[in-house]
Amino acid sequence: MNKYTQRLEKIEVVLNKNLPELFDKALKERLFLKLPEAVTAEHIKPLLSPCRELLLLGGKRWRPLLLVLCAELFADKSSAGMQAAYEAVPLVEFVHTASLIHDDIEDSADMRRGKPSAYLTYGLDTALNAGSWLYFTAFAAIEGLAISDSLKLELYRTVSAELRRLHLGQAMDIAWHRNNDYIPSREEYEAMVRCKTGTLACLAAKTGSLIAGASKEESDKLGATAADIGVGFQVLDDVINLSTGNPGKKRGDDIVEGKKSLPVIIHLGEHPEDLEKVKGYFTEARKNGIDSPAVESCIKLLTESGAVNKAKLYSAELIEKSLSSIEKAYTGSEASALIAELFRSMLKKN
Repeated sequence: MNKYTQRLEKIEVVLNKNLPELFDKALKERLFLKLPEAVTAEHIKPLLSPCRELLLLGGKRWRPLLLVLCAELFADKSSAGMQAAYEAVPLVEFVHTASLIHDDIEDSADMRRGKPSAYLTYGLDTALNAGSWLYFTAFAAIEGLAISDSLKLELYRTVSAELRRLHLGQAMDIAWHRNNDYIPSREEYEAMVRCKTGTLACLAAKTGSLIAGASKEESDKLGATAADIGVGFQVLDDVINLSTGNPGKKRGDDIVEGKKSLPVIIHLGEHPEDLEKVKGYFTEARKNGIDSPAVESCIKLLTESGAVNKAKLYSAELIEKSLSSIEKAYTGSEASALIAELFRSMLKKN
């Protein structure tokens, strides 16, 4: 990852600057305008602590890195456009962090990045409010950018639309895992993932390219390709959940949550006679938790039928097709090569 180290270090500086342990006067005014004098750091702490703790636990940071690399496709690395691109990284990473806080509440997940979920540490009310605040705080990054007002407006429109899509995707996912009687079609599943997961990759690509001077047509095309990459990695995430287990989470917790992941959909498409069996596994796992024998029984069923492997192959093909498209569109660009290498290395690790 040496090729990315300098960029990642700059990203961390910007993230910490926008979500520091203590807010200085300038940041307070940018986030809250003029506050009453009675408001102290202790009053801000319930908003800040859950968000900052989760942010500092890490994560791959591939979304802000993608934003920066997409900007490099259109601007010189030393340009004002690139500086603005770095300053914009909270738009994607703060939104991602906020979505994780809310996602754990909605899924009743116990762990995130190896630690208890924010709602278990801070209480559901505090975590819910802090996550909502962080969504809005992400927008504040736009105000400080040294770009034209018309471009700021376009960024507001872009981020707002993608956030609405993200919540639509989450609504679809929640509705399905609450209802064991409903199995979505593969087309429905991919539409849900494109909104829920693909939208942040799309947002990163659109934001970086727009700030660096890309046309809206160029930005939209790059965003759609990035969304495909996001979909591919969500499918891979589904596969990992049913094999080695996702880092910081427990193997098979998607079964406990009743998630209609792609391996489930592929299996039932090929073996509809197993519908009642799978529904029974979901019901038992939700009732008895992650240690229920139903979890491993369901994983065994999906694995032995080949559904898990088919989903894995599909994710790899979709990601590779998207990366090849970027390489072809930006032949000779260092940034396009780095984007391809970044995601191929992530794919290889998994």
